[in-house]
Amino acid sequence: MTIRWLTVFVDLGGGKSDEAERFWLAVTGTSPSARRGPDGAFVTLVPAHGDAHLRVQRVRSGDGGCHLDLHVDDLDDAGARAADLGARERFREDGLVVFDSPGGFPFCLVRWDGETTVPNAVRFDGAGLSRLDQLCLDVPPDRYEAECAFWGSLTGWEVRAGSLPEFRFAGPNGMPVRLLFQRLVDGGGAVTGHLDFSAEDRAALADRHVAAGARIVATFPRWITLADPAGRPYCLTDPGSAELVG
Repeated sequence: MTIRWLTVFVDLGGGKSDEAERFWLAVTGTSPSARRGPDGAFVTLVPAHGDAHLRVQRVRSGDGGCHLDLHVDDLDDAGARAADLGARERFREDGLVVFDSPGGFPFCLVRWDGETTVPNAVRFDGAGLSRLDQLCLDVPPDRYEAECAFWGSLTGWEVRAGSLPEFRFAGPNGMPVRLLFQRLVDGGGAVTGHLDFSAEDRAALADRHVAAGARIVATFPRWITLADPAGRPYCLTDPGSAELVG
């Protein structure tokens, strides 16, 4: 099984879906595709350069969140491997299989459609370059080792130590998004996730995001945590998976 591409979905639930969708278009410097799916629930965020790797989906229940699509050549083979590794199948139709990871994080297997070109970083006046290039899985401590092992085995990617002991990451060059695994200090329940932007100038970019409708939640030495207009958390970090080239 080979992962050919990754797509991250921002799942919009509850109120402020319109405002949140406009926000994500603005801060990624992308354009919306035509709506598709039931009730126009799906929109691709189309970059000016390269292949799309970010979509928004309006969900019918719950507060939303995010999930991951893995693009593969053979859905049957990939689905069997995911199940053998402990993933739970939730739904299946032609071209799509929906799973939960052993820790409960939702992901989909979809057919690869030839995507190969990672989009350039986007330059914003006064805020420098940025790129949405990381999905962070927030893992309760009792699930951390098993969840890291699952994603490493499923993708075939090496899971490496991060710059801090509570972080590990995986993802080869040529992918638009890498996976970061954060071991939470405490808590239980299912694995959740949030998105990260690499930022040339975190403080200036945070100001721009606030002007677009976000609010700052907390500032740390290496990242800034914000919430989008619907309250969904995400972070601005130092450059991570690739050079920031505009």
